[in-house]
Amino acid sequence: MSLPLLVATLGGIGRLKPAPGTWGSLVVLPVALLGPLAALLLGLLVTLVGVYAVRAVLRETPDQDPAWIVVDEAAGMLLALAGLSVDASIWGMLIAFGLFRVFDILKPWPVSWADQQKGAFGVMLDDIVAGALVAAALMLARPLLPGVI
Repeated sequence: MSLPLLVATLGGIGRLKPAPGTWGSLVVLPVALLGPLAALLLGLLVTLVGVYAVRAVLRETPDQDPAWIVVDEAAGMLLALAGLSVDASIWGMLIAFGLFRVFDILKPWPVSWADQQKGAFGVMLDDIVAGALVAAALMLARPLLPGVI
């Protein structure tokens, strides 16, 4: 397996059935235990590496977004986790996970706009936008759920 394919599939996780995007999101969930700053920094790193890996993998078919590419879900989920507080509970992590999957699947605007973009950037962008929206929602909800989010 080539390095770009290894990155794009998160070491083959993207080949798991059913719902490879859910597996790609789930695998990074433990990063929340390291805190929001670690999630943010790792999310940015995964985004940058992911764009290059996806570009290489999609060289032959640049306008596709195959389900087995899950580095985008990992990057978006990490950004969503960055919206949690330092003392977030397991419930907060599960709320972040659930919200991210809902945003990723239903694609409300502006996620739907981002999903229409082409190439490697487009493959990554909808999940980045979904993750950013979830992070913002989590930060806004903190006063309503202290100690949870």
